[in-house]
Amino acid sequence: MAANRGEIAIRIFRAATELDMNTVAVYSKEDIRAVHRYKADEAYLIAPEKGPVAAYLSIPDLIRIAIDNKVDAIHPGYGFLSESVELSRACEEAGIVFVGPNSKQLSRFGDKTQARALALEHGLPVVPGTDAVQSVEEAREFVEGPNGCNYPVIVKASMGGGGRGMRIVHKPEQLEEAINRCRSEALAAFGDGAVFVERFVPRPRHIEVQIVGDGTDVVHLFERDCSVQRRHQKVVEIAPAPKLPEDVRMNICNDAVRLAKAINYSNAGTVEFLLDPETNQHYFMEVNPRIQVEHTVTEQVTGIDLVQTQLRIASGASLADLGLKQENLSTRGYAIQCRITTEDPLNDFAPDTGRIDVWRPAGGFGIRLDSGSLHPGARVLPYYDSMLMKVTATSATLDDASRKVRRALVESRIRGVKTNIPFLLNVLRHPVFVAGDCTTRFIEENPELMEFPHRRNRANKLLRYLADSIVNGTSVVGAQGEPAPVQVIMPEKLPNKSSNKGFKNILDRQGPEAFAKAVRDHEGALLMDTTWRDAHQSLLATRVRTNDILKIAPHTSQAFQNMYSLENWGGATFDVALRFLHECPWERLEHMRELVPNIPFQMLLRGANAVGYTAYADNVIYKFCETAHKYGMDVFRVFDSLNYMDNLLLGIDAAGAAGGVVEAAICYTGDVSDPKKDKYNLDYYLELARRLSDANVHVLCIKDMAGLLKPKATKTLISALRREHPTMPIHVHTHDTSGLGVASMIAALDAGADVVDACVDSMSGMTSQPSMGAIASHFAGTQKDCGVDLDHLREINEYWESIRGLYAPFESGQKSGSFDVFEHEIPGGQYTNLHFQANSLGLASQWRSIKLAYKAANRLCGDIIKVTPSSKVVGDLAQFMVQNHLSEEDVRERAETLSFPRSVVEYFQGYLGTPKGGFPEPLRSKITRGQGHIEGRPGAGMEPMDLDALRVELHRKHSEESVQHLDHLAHEHISDGFGQVSRLGTKEFLAPMKPGEEVTVDLENGKTLLVKYLATGDLNEEGERQVFFDVNGMPRSIFVPDRKSSAAAELVARPKAKKHDPGHLGAPMPGAVVGVNVRVGDVVKANQSLVVLNAMKMETSVAAPFAGVVREVHVASGDTVSGQDLLVVIEKTDE
Repeated sequence: MAANRGEIAIRIFRAATELDMNTVAVYSKEDIRAVHRYKADEAYLIAPEKGPVAAYLSIPDLIRIAIDNKVDAIHPGYGFLSESVELSRACEEAGIVFVGPNSKQLSRFGDKTQARALALEHGLPVVPGTDAVQSVEEAREFVEGPNGCNYPVIVKASMGGGGRGMRIVHKPEQLEEAINRCRSEALAAFGDGAVFVERFVPRPRHIEVQIVGDGTDVVHLFERDCSVQRRHQKVVEIAPAPKLPEDVRMNICNDAVRLAKAINYSNAGTVEFLLDPETNQHYFMEVNPRIQVEHTVTEQVTGIDLVQTQLRIASGASLADLGLKQENLSTRGYAIQCRITTEDPLNDFAPDTGRIDVWRPAGGFGIRLDSGSLHPGARVLPYYDSMLMKVTATSATLDDASRKVRRALVESRIRGVKTNIPFLLNVLRHPVFVAGDCTTRFIEENPELMEFPHRRNRANKLLRYLADSIVNGTSVVGAQGEPAPVQVIMPEKLPNKSSNKGFKNILDRQGPEAFAKAVRDHEGALLMDTTWRDAHQSLLATRVRTNDILKIAPHTSQAFQNMYSLENWGGATFDVALRFLHECPWERLEHMRELVPNIPFQMLLRGANAVGYTAYADNVIYKFCETAHKYGMDVFRVFDSLNYMDNLLLGIDAAGAAGGVVEAAICYTGDVSDPKKDKYNLDYYLELARRLSDANVHVLCIKDMAGLLKPKATKTLISALRREHPTMPIHVHTHDTSGLGVASMIAALDAGADVVDACVDSMSGMTSQPSMGAIASHFAGTQKDCGVDLDHLREINEYWESIRGLYAPFESGQKSGSFDVFEHEIPGGQYTNLHFQANSLGLASQWRSIKLAYKAANRLCGDIIKVTPSSKVVGDLAQFMVQNHLSEEDVRERAETLSFPRSVVEYFQGYLGTPKGGFPEPLRSKITRGQGHIEGRPGAGMEPMDLDALRVELHRKHSEESVQHLDHLAHEHISDGFGQVSRLGTKEFLAPMKPGEEVTVDLENGKTLLVKYLATGDLNEEGERQVFFDVNGMPRSIFVPDRKSSAAAELVARPKAKKHDPGHLGAPMPGAVVGVNVRVGDVVKANQSLVVLNAMKMETSVAAPFAGVVREVHVASGDTVSGQDLLVVIEKTDE
């Protein structure tokens, strides 16, 4: 029977089976699914009433199971009870063979203080130390007394090993805490909390000798170098020790044999030494009277199966029977063992827990793998050692062995939990390791070992997205239904090669001023295509994905080469790409520029709001424009949602400083052709245009967001602007909500405008822009010919017509335009969104009421310019009124008692600027209720943002690869969880796969995934479903929480610590709470221990970061926590 679990239990069963022995496993209730349970011939549950570690430490239960099932021998493995004198005695009393030394030998060697005494007795050099200390005072006397050894010292558990129960102490104030932690850790891991203190040797090599005895004779199987350690735990082991002089090797090995012979040692064990690399003087450290984790390297270089040797000696065989004569023993080549653990090197090696999603092992000549519960679907529990697997490589030279093990680690694929593989690779590649010169300070002295490349884990992340969609439905906000079945129609052939004589060439060679002059001097009418931005924002909730744009980009580059620009970025596309499409907007811009190098790009910049919905510090706006220009942006259409000049001027200055074309936009509302609408009359627009001209903008734009420009008003306004600004290009933008869009744009061009906005016909009309085909056809063959080849336009139109079917889930259901836009003045994109929301909420019958409420809300706000974000304020207020059945008069009368949407309150405070005519009173004061008003430009008083510090923080939270320069404008929405979902086809992205459906995913050039969805399992007790795939011909499964199930609804998640609040103390790793040292109201000092966690048998103390008062305690002793679960909340006080 193996009185152990995991890898060592399986190792014992394999060795026993090869010797024709029957095998028995024991398992805790937590280990019911562990692999070692079914690797044995029989398996029995042990101590179900006890905890996960205590079960394996229960000697009475082990003996009872052994007796009940006629077990002849118990092998303790390593860890747990492997050095337990009590277990050895219990076996002896029960007539059961203990596979290891007898109880007397265990007592001498298992207790490290007795082993030290025996070593001194037989003349082995020993580091000064104590016996087991009974008190902190006794330890202080050894360190600080008249004959004390002074600091640093090391506190060690008297029993056990594996780095458990060890702490280095550098200062007197650290000693008591170190002793307490070591005692607690040793008691939990080994069942014995005794500790001793020893002088700390700072830079030794750690050399250990494998011994085997039969009670009469002892031989050594040479040494291992275990110097590569982190926190006293061995990481990489080598046999034999490199660069060890032969005389030193023999001295160490002979001392090990001499010590073992002193007590007639029986079975396998290890004698450990510290070696001073400067003098080659060795010092006895301890004996591990058991099999060691790293025994594999000795087996590989000697050819001796150590576990079988243990079993055979326990069965009565002598060394002579086994052919183990010292003169016949030798080593061949080198072996290196690496321990793969679930420790996250990017999080201070905190143990990770979870489920193994992928396990694809390495193999090949010279590679040996030893693992425990490692398979797809296996759970890594927080209660036990974090080791998943041992990889051992063997070859003729150390360099070759190192290359083999590196290759095996690179080849291994473990997904679902984090591992230390990146760290191991850094160790194995380091020149100090390759040279064989490591000491126990190797890791500490080489911080570059902690620099890791970002591991993308692309396939598993994409599978998780697909599985989540299958179980829970699409995660893309706003999707209703599934994409229509479509056959995407690509143009049969590319048009003629694109010209390099267009406006982009002029801009790049001669600059913005020359660009503006060329536009003004152009004889024909110019168009800007909005298909790539405002068209799909208005019709499809901005949900068109980058892939679908890039597919048609080469054709667009050539067919539209004579255009003024392509509007393709900014506005809502930035935010939606991050939050809903899981795409990087910067990558979208970069890829579009690569495929369309010859046409100017145009973006929408919300003045002082950039592409966000609030004010930012000035340096953010400047840096944003600089970065956008760097990634390929040319023309910046700068506007302010209230035409507030101070906000506009900031955006104008930032765009100009970046080197872009500054197209200053005046947002249009009202009707300049109607004398009754005199707030926004012709003089208002002309005055704004004069001020913008004085700001030296390059292009003047009229931005008609709602489609209010009628042909007559268009002629009036554009003619007047042309008369006052004869040399400045004029650009006109509108929406076709009323159906007058084409007529108004024709009127604009006839009145002297240089450029109008349009989009391909299949994406035009209603709340989108007017039809490009209609405008181009009207002017075809005339002096104002738009320069658009209608045959090429037709091919591109067919593409978008077919693609639009994929986005059917985002269609609003709107069937036509409506002239009542002249009454409610709802902007195009917002009109679509409100219509969609009304249908989704079952308010379709109240659509008329919503539009009337919008009109009333506009009056309440002061009859303002309405464009994002001011249009959102009016929309939020309108929906608030409809949902609460409020009339305009109700709002005025009850404003002091109503809980308005935050956007409405902030508008009246002045966060967006000041509207024409100011804020209506007393409504403003009633709504803001003394919260304070902002006078002037909202961002003027903001401190500059520390962009470098924020970039570092974003890279820490995510990765340099997943965070581009200015993603901090929407940094709360950055998500790495599903990886590069932009690689998925649109259908798979928007809708769940069907059983049997197969898709291909190109991760990059030359790397393609073939994914077939097979089936979904039943709901498990954790509220999850297992989704089965075939990936590149191999089975793969993903567990996904079923958020619709009652089981999932019943799961209570602990609150998480706020990352940027130093008073929120979160669990640094998953594990169990073993101690809570404070209560609510306690006053604590800086660095005072608050909570103690145990994970993988390693204890960690969570300390107060500053002096303060405990305000909240969220855990109790015995609780299980996940990483960053909130433990304690502290309020800072003065020291």
